[in-house]
Formats: sequence, structure tokens, C-alpha cells
Amino acid sequence: MEQVRRTSADHGAGSGGGPNAQAGTPLYQLKAEFFKTLGHPARIRVLELLSVREHAVAEMLPEVGLEPAALSQQLAVLRKANLVLTRREGSNVFYRLAAPELAELLRVARSILSGVLQGQAELLADLRAATP
Repeated sequence: MEQVRRTSADHGAGSGGGPNAQAGTPLYQLKAEFFKTLGHPARIRVLELLSVREHAVAEMLPEVGLEPAALSQQLAVLRKANLVLTRREGSNVFYRLAAPELAELLRVARSILSGVLQGQAELLADLRAATP
């Protein structure tokens, strides 16, 4: 069984394990929690935006399509999981990815989905061609 031992040095350190990750927790369980954190369309959209550059909260609102309170809630989930970092400049709060690998993960997911959808389109074309 794959297990992870976490020390105070790697607590949070961009692992996405979040503050509730326990020493000795199986790695597959930590990965499942990580992917659950990504399991909301608004959080994915926020991470996509942050993959391009740092954004202020106000800049993200029209792009994500949520009310300010709902966006704040989604950003809090991402902060708690250590997936995003913040900085304050005056009254603006700016967000950025905690790890550049998150942008790569989103690119890989896009590539996988493109392949799946291409396969489904080919299957649909085959089915339509076989229908009398």
C-alpha cells in the first residue's frame, strides 16, 4: 500500500493535500482529496485563469460568472488546499497558482478530454454510417 509520511516541512508545500492531510495517509487517498478539490467547474475555471497570469478577484468575477460571495467561497477552498497563493495590494487581493505544475495538469486534462471526445465523435460517425 502506497503511503505518504508528511513532516512539518512538507505540510501544505503546494501538495494540495490540504491542512487535514495526516501522516501515514495512503497517497491514493490524498490524491483523491486533491481531485475532489478540483471537482467544481468554478474552481477549474479559476485555475485556468491563474494558469495564464495572476488575477485580482474583481478581474475573475466576469470570467467565472459567479456572484462575489460564491467566488470568494471557491477561492477559499483553493486557498485551504494550498493550490493558490494571495497577495494584497491596497484594497485588491491578487491570486496566483501555488505551483506551476497545476497549469500543466490542466493542459494534460484538456489533452485527455480532447482524445476522449475525438474517439466519441468517431464512434458516433461510425454508428450513423451503419444505420440503414
